[in-house]
Amino acid sequence: MALRHAVLAALLDGEYSGYQLAKAFDIGVANFWHALPQQLYAELATLEKNGLVAGRQVVQETRPTKRLFTVTDAGRAELERFAAAPSRPSFIRDDLLVKVQVADRVGTASVIEQLEERAHAAEGRIELLGTLLRQLRGDTDEEEFLRRGERIGPYLTCLRGLAFEQEHHDWCRRIAAVLKDRRTAPTER
Repeated sequence: MALRHAVLAALLDGEYSGYQLAKAFDIGVANFWHALPQQLYAELATLEKNGLVAGRQVVQETRPTKRLFTVTDAGRAELERFAAAPSRPSFIRDDLLVKVQVADRVGTASVIEQLEERAHAAEGRIELLGTLLRQLRGDTDEEEFLRRGERIGPYLTCLRGLAFEQEHHDWCRRIAAVLKDRRTAPTER
């Protein structure tokens, strides 16, 4: 997947400025695709140049002029092609896992600290995703929303993000505890 597809997917829900798109990424898309704001602005320019999004200027009285972007028919066709193409298997690429891999050879104090920091960060994302899920479904319970909700794609990706963050949190806490326990346990020779 390219950043272009994540941007096009985010723009399906409406017209966004680059700033609004960055906020939407932080809340909803970030659980499956990370991008810096400057990457998003550059991608919007490329998508507009290629005719996949259309931009329009909005003059504001008390603020600078902004550009709002929407997906064009060509952009929707690109998303259709992307959705129909086979997906590659997921993989994990995480420097923290390399640090855990070598923890018994290089010391564990900093690794434990990083695991605890990651678990704490995951707690914040778990809370944020839970809030977002409640906002997306409104007064409807989850099962009803999944059966009859109008736009469930963002909800389903948030469910995946929530499951990922919960598992990551639990793994970090467990591994930190294992490494702490091994530091204090007497070694048998």
